Amino acid sequence: MRFLADESCDFSVVRALPAVGHDVIAVAELWPRAEDTVVMDRAVRGARILITEDKDFGHLVYAKMRKTGGVMLIRFPAGSRGSLVDSVLNVVETRGTRLIGSFTVLQPGRVRTGPRPESRRSG
Repeated sequence: MRFLADESCDFSVVRALPAVGHDVIAVAELWPRAEDTVVMDRAVRGARILITEDKDFGHLVYAKMRKTGGVMLIRFPAGSRGSLVDSVLNVVETRGTRLIGSFTVLQPGRVRTGPRPESRRSG
């Protein structure tokens, strides 16, 4: 799978995903300090799932109805960071292509996937 890791994404996740065969680009390496809208657009253009710890992307997806190739929002407090990498790898393995286009929130012991914003629109 293809991912774009936002600057807020723990770098241990950025390193772990390619180790198991996934394609990951890190915003911090190519576009440091890029605006959230630019990051989202780059993820869409590159057909990548955005991995972030920045809740502002939820606002962009749901309130601003920005197009997305998928977002994984990581919400791990300091005391739970030891299980972060294993949790991300598990979600990617078990949910696979269902992550594409969806908004997924990953917390210790919990994964929630919201509907695609376009599926919530009424005719």
